[in-house]
Amino acid sequence: MLDPFFAPPTVITTLTKPIGDALALPTLPLHAHEVLIAFSFYHFINTRISPPISSYLFPQIYPHLPHRTKINWDVHVVSLVQSCLINILALWVMWQDEERTEMNWRGRVWGYTGASGMIQGFAAGYFLWDLVVTAQNVGIFGWGMLAHAISAVIVFSFGFRPFVNFYGPTFILYELSSPFLNFHWFFDKLNMTGSRAQLYNGLILLATFFSCRLVWGTYQSVRVYQDVWAALQMPGAAAMNASVSNNSTIPAGAAGATAAATAAATTTTITSTMKQSLDPNLEIMRFAGEQVVPVWLAMIYLGSNIVLNTLNFYWFGKMIETVKKRFQPPKEAEEKKGKKAEQNTAVDGHAEITSLQHKAGGIGDVKGASSSREQESARRR
Repeated sequence: MLDPFFAPPTVITTLTKPIGDALALPTLPLHAHEVLIAFSFYHFINTRISPPISSYLFPQIYPHLPHRTKINWDVHVVSLVQSCLINILALWVMWQDEERTEMNWRGRVWGYTGASGMIQGFAAGYFLWDLVVTAQNVGIFGWGMLAHAISAVIVFSFGFRPFVNFYGPTFILYELSSPFLNFHWFFDKLNMTGSRAQLYNGLILLATFFSCRLVWGTYQSVRVYQDVWAALQMPGAAAMNASVSNNSTIPAGAAGATAAATAAATTTTITSTMKQSLDPNLEIMRFAGEQVVPVWLAMIYLGSNIVLNTLNFYWFGKMIETVKKRFQPPKEAEEKKGKKAEQNTAVDGHAEITSLQHKAGGIGDVKGASSSREQESARRR
């Protein structure tokens, strides 16, 4: 499936081609405009859309937030918009891209489709923006978020080699839980902590985070590890006569012609887009090159993937704790409440004893006064 977005302007492909060549990212010029558009779009929302709209919708809250909380608020607005858009696009590509669904492990490692490249471009633009904002405000977001941003940029940039371009839409579905995560944060700032709305949203958040990031994400990570391992076992020479899809093959006698066609397509399509799809096998593998995965590339990609998955498990534990705190009184509060009750009981008991003592003292004083009068009367007699 070709890129359904509009063709990149010639000036952008011309300017980014040297960058793509230097970084061994041959498909970057084809999607550089999508990276730039996404980066600019999210920056515009962060600086020009979120502040005035948030002030208009929540005039009693947003304008009075501390500066660092406003930064966090605007970033959550961008994250909410991005997660909704990219999830819709990724699901649509996964359902509509027939060439993608026919790939075997070779296609999943070295294959390329324009539609998956579009997802890579929009995702890379967001994660690049996220990296810049997180680096500027690491004191607010923390080093864990900075590590996440760096890993995400690395992982999605490799799709422009193309390397595991197939998994771009797959891993972007991590973002299915992000809308609910953002809503949970907004409920706290809107003084709705502990409300039914936050409770229901929290349950959906935990369910989507667990299913999309931990279950789906771990399963797909195992698959990509298997595909990359299979690629690492390949000999150094290209095997152009091998199958690139589960139900079709390239004839062995056409290997030389295929290699020539691939090389020609690589140079000509950088500055122009294809009007119609070629043979799916040639289209998928036109940037495959020698079909060799360097060990350093596998280590960086898989290492970044491990970092992301580790953070997901860590964050899931923290999310459970956070949701519990919203709807269960903390132990310290219960202990303080118990101590206060004990203190009140002791004070009440002390007051009662004091009262009795005063009463007893009053009776003694009366008796003493009466005895004194009797003695004085006796002396007079």
